[in-house]
Amino acid sequence: MEKQKTRDEIDNKYKWDLTRIYKSDKDFYKDLDIFKDKIKDIKKFENNLFTSKDNLLKYINLDEELDKLSNKLSEYASLKNAEDSTNTKYQEMINKLYDVYSKYQENISFFNEEFYKTDYNKLLKLLDSDDKLKTYKLTFERLNRYKDHYLDKDKEIIVNKLTKNYDSSSNIYDMLVDSEIKYGIIKDEDDKDVELTQSNYSRYITSLDRRVRMDSFNLMYKTFESFKNTISLTYLNSVDNDIAISNVYNYKSCLSRKLYNDNIDISLYDNLIESVHSKLNYLYDYFDYKKKLLNLSELHLYDTYVRTVDSVDKNYTYEDAYKIVLKALNVLGEDYVNKAKDIFENNLVDVYNNVGKTGGAFSSGNYDTDPYILLNFEGKYNDLSTIAHELGHSMHTKYSCSNNLRQYSNYRIFVAEIASTVNELLFSKYMYDNSKDKNEKLYILNQLLDNFKATIYRQTMFAEFEKIVYENRENDIPLTNESLSDIYYDLNKLYFGDNVVVDDLIKYEWERIPHFYRSFYVYKYATSMSVSVYIASKILEGDIKFRDKYINFLKLGDTMYPLDEIRTLGIDFEKDKVVDVALDKFNELLSEFKKLNEEAS
Repeated sequence: MEKQKTRDEIDNKYKWDLTRIYKSDKDFYKDLDIFKDKIKDIKKFENNLFTSKDNLLKYINLDEELDKLSNKLSEYASLKNAEDSTNTKYQEMINKLYDVYSKYQENISFFNEEFYKTDYNKLLKLLDSDDKLKTYKLTFERLNRYKDHYLDKDKEIIVNKLTKNYDSSSNIYDMLVDSEIKYGIIKDEDDKDVELTQSNYSRYITSLDRRVRMDSFNLMYKTFESFKNTISLTYLNSVDNDIAISNVYNYKSCLSRKLYNDNIDISLYDNLIESVHSKLNYLYDYFDYKKKLLNLSELHLYDTYVRTVDSVDKNYTYEDAYKIVLKALNVLGEDYVNKAKDIFENNLVDVYNNVGKTGGAFSSGNYDTDPYILLNFEGKYNDLSTIAHELGHSMHTKYSCSNNLRQYSNYRIFVAEIASTVNELLFSKYMYDNSKDKNEKLYILNQLLDNFKATIYRQTMFAEFEKIVYENRENDIPLTNESLSDIYYDLNKLYFGDNVVVDDLIKYEWERIPHFYRSFYVYKYATSMSVSVYIASKILEGDIKFRDKYINFLKLGDTMYPLDEIRTLGIDFEKDKVVDVALDKFNELLSEFKKLNEEAS
């Protein structure tokens, strides 16, 4: 077996260049000292922040300076830790930064108190008196929306102290699931003993050997069954904390609080679930066809993840991979491609795996740093798709930061996955159209179908589970490990349909989903995918005007609420059947998949 390389053994041309942020760790600590020193200056504005234009301008200038320092410091420390977590000095660096940042948050705690005590109309006149202050009108307008959800300073301090351990449920859960639970031993395809873990479960649940995937499924969820009391307690504690915070801040429900920041009505959440319910027949058809391809008399849940098409047996160099991705994205125009080239040609991508490197892939960057991409490139088709995905995030960051003032440069999570998913869809279409191998075409279609299933159908099922749980808890309906598991089991029955054997152990799968500790988040995956399907389709039709609208959409940053941003594309999420159209596309791809399979057989 090939030995995993250390960081030093990776060629520098395949590593990101973090000297673009700080030349050395010494420079990081110089800025950290400056940050620590300057946050003391904030306190001098207490009790007189909104009394004059000069005071407010001085505060804003200082806050911008601190924001710049914070951006650079946090980016450098987190990326250094991500490239090699075995180097403990970078975890120490993160901890030191966190301590200083906590002090910063403490020092600016007076801001909201003074803002909400200030006559808003007088504040508007103050803002109109200076060109720079005028640029902050939207910031203060958004802050003013929270007036009915703000407590006085003393109460805020008490709540903040009580919620310091707000993430404790999630932290305990992560420690339990990732470190302390032992899932046991299964026999692999070669009849060798292998320890089942959270990280290798996906490898065995997709095995071509049915015995292996059945054993891994049963062992995984029998293990979770044995921890049902502890995990239920942990999760319900998280739910109760969420609801308590929502009550304290005067929201009708936890869901309304979580949607409030994006100015989204609960009806959108409900309509997503309703739309998916109306198109479940497409998913049932997908499972029926998978059953046929696998030649099974019964399709169990542990069969639904196995691929029906052999993997594409091609290897790509990294250089070839990113050039193919750029060709696929050529439909987005010359400006987009040239800006994307800069990312690849200026050492902003960390390419290969090494000891201690964070797994998976991500894009990270902000107003004061370049957009960096972390990969664990192995030269397979999925690695190219990952490049396209993360490049979408980085290009969104690039456009957003270069076309907005600092305070409006960070786009919201609701739209974040659109830019990445559009790229994935454009890449898939390019690879499909340029392939002459039927098996490769089938593989690409199969990947797309599984992506639709996982991103729209499955995430909506998760979203529906959360909604039911929180509504029950908020209406004082008792919840136990049994009732939580029954809710989840019934949803599986609904989403998989009568022709799939919904194995009893699936009722414990909810215990395995870490997203549930970040409530009412997963629905955004489904909405983003739905919008992305519409965007990619219009671009692939060759609609240049729409393509330009999309590039302008990437430039909006945080100058609008998410649904208003999407409206600039001619898409009204509250009126148009966006989810229905996306699922109709899923059905269209399924028909194409069936047709190509029949031609190949």
